[in-house]
Amino acid sequence: MVTAAPNRAPSRTPPYRTAPRRTARPRARSVRHLGPNWYASVMGTAVVATAGAGLPFGVPGLRTVCTAFWALALAMLVVLLLARAAHWTHHRDQAVTHLLDPATAPFYGCLSMALLAVGGGALVVGRDWIGTPAAVALDAVLFTAGTLIGLTAAVAVPYLMAVRHRVDATQVTPVWLLPVVAPMVSAALGPLLVPHLPAGEPRETLLLACFAMFGLSLLATLVMLPMIFARLVTGGPLPLALTPALFLVLGPLGQSTTAVATFAVAAEGVVPAPYDQGFVVLAVLYGVPVTGFALFWLALAGALVVRARRRGTGFTMTWWAFTFPVGTCVTGTEGLARHTGLAVYDGLAVALFLLLLVAWSVAAAHTARGLLSGRLLAPPTPQATLTLPPPPVPVV
Repeated sequence: MVTAAPNRAPSRTPPYRTAPRRTARPRARSVRHLGPNWYASVMGTAVVATAGAGLPFGVPGLRTVCTAFWALALAMLVVLLLARAAHWTHHRDQAVTHLLDPATAPFYGCLSMALLAVGGGALVVGRDWIGTPAAVALDAVLFTAGTLIGLTAAVAVPYLMAVRHRVDATQVTPVWLLPVVAPMVSAALGPLLVPHLPAGEPRETLLLACFAMFGLSLLATLVMLPMIFARLVTGGPLPLALTPALFLVLGPLGQSTTAVATFAVAAEGVVPAPYDQGFVVLAVLYGVPVTGFALFWLALAGALVVRARRRGTGFTMTWWAFTFPVGTCVTGTEGLARHTGLAVYDGLAVALFLLLLVAWSVAAAHTARGLLSGRLLAPPTPQATLTLPPPPVPVV
């Protein structure tokens, strides 16, 4: 709160002895409004690399392009980590405000997923440029850090929503999924490290730990999805600026399908029979129906986004929701194509990847333009601030 200063006699201190007003450095001021949602751009860039590398049809030069996307995601991650460190150092009040804001706190799950996505990409394509030993070391560090942060966010954010945030059913949004989806990303990418561990118990332990995180994230998602769907069909469309967040629902669907496919590959020779074959069966019996629901949601969310666009919604950072969730559907469909041998999944993977490229190009172009103009890092205005509907007032 700003109050008027009391009347005082004019200071007789010579001008050259007047203490200058202490202000934050220009670079520190520029990151004051840099929230954790910016990690979504790293996730969306890294998933282009991993999704493109798994396409069933070989395209000359595609792997090199995918590796370049991974290198870009790694550079973006480093820059964002430094910027967010500056944010917490110079603007701790704003950082705490973000953490206690029910609309912003769930985005802390994006930090975990950004670390995991870049780490997994190192083993998928990054090893072409940095070598396998360096890729394994980098992934081990990022996977460990991302998993610990993701598990913490999966517990801490719902805890804060229960004891500190004040929300009700009218404020349910797909953003609530972000912290509980992070362990699913660990589950999907952890099996890539299994072959690089000593044979025997270490490999089996990591694989089953990933399977446990699969269950954690899946059951938490199954609790939240009915709330999101009910909010949508009974409360009407989301606010226009938040409509792209509907694509976030595709994240747990595509990532869980990817996870069961990677379990099936990693389980051979790691877990005893018949459990190794059970993972293969799970990859198909789980992946096929979940992919079907993902396509249903893609059509529904796409129709609502078109509606919002026609009503004049402009670019916000929520547009990055068009990238990583769609990318997980690409990797999940690629896994189904490998385990079923059906050409229809090959074609679906290619179609979804093309959609991913278009979405990434649009989001990246608008983000670059907003950074150059300074609009994306400017203080939010009342017109641009996203507000959710207030809770109903009880009748007395």
